[in-house]
Amino acid sequence: MIIERAYAHVASSGEGESGKGEPGGRGWPWSVPCVRGLVADGLRFTAPVTYLVGENGSGKSTLVEALAEGFGLDSWGGSHDWRYAAHRPKSVLGERIRFDAAPGGRRMLGSWSARKGFFLRAETALDALDREGFAPESVSHGEGFLAAFRGKFLQPGLYVMDEPEAALSFTSCLELLGHIDQLVKRGGQVICATHSPLLTALPGADIIEVGDHGMRRVAWDELTLVDHWRRYLADPRSYLRHVLG
Repeated sequence: MIIERAYAHVASSGEGESGKGEPGGRGWPWSVPCVRGLVADGLRFTAPVTYLVGENGSGKSTLVEALAEGFGLDSWGGSHDWRYAAHRPKSVLGERIRFDAAPGGRRMLGSWSARKGFFLRAETALDALDREGFAPESVSHGEGFLAAFRGKFLQPGLYVMDEPEAALSFTSCLELLGHIDQLVKRGGQVICATHSPLLTALPGADIIEVGDHGMRRVAWDELTLVDHWRRYLADPRSYLRHVLG
């Protein structure tokens, strides 16, 4: 483990009692329940792999991007030592993220040059890899993703992913789980926003469901998305009759 806890730092001067851009204000992102939870209680990491699961708009991608920025990863995606978007300011949440280090992560968090990791976001992954001189040519989107996992997810560090399953088939998702398993055995830590019941089934992973309630830990077989997939696969018509004319 590299990080034990993340939280959004709020200055003690009373800032944020009102206004749209400050903690406590009604504007985005402070109006998002999971962000309010991060400000109030922080987010503790209890396992080397943490999944954030929730509906579109629940705030899980906002959280993972802010956590990546707080660690020093480019919000556009890429490695810690890559500065493609260095001119882009951090998000209002990302600039407030602070971490409590685990014993194994104190040296890494204490030294900028010692930090290692990668932020993989679905919509910019291949562009990020290409700009790092890594993306292979003449491969599919999914194969490019897997090339990133094989070539970039190697060293102990923080690896943040936003919906990596978007480009992957069922069997490729299984391969990704194998890479994640090997990565954490080498001392890596993974934080992943996902809609995938396959990825979240990784043994030993911590699953946090994000929604109107804020954030709560949930067992895999109690996840709403797992329940929906089970029922859909058992009887697709029970769902399709509500959406097909």
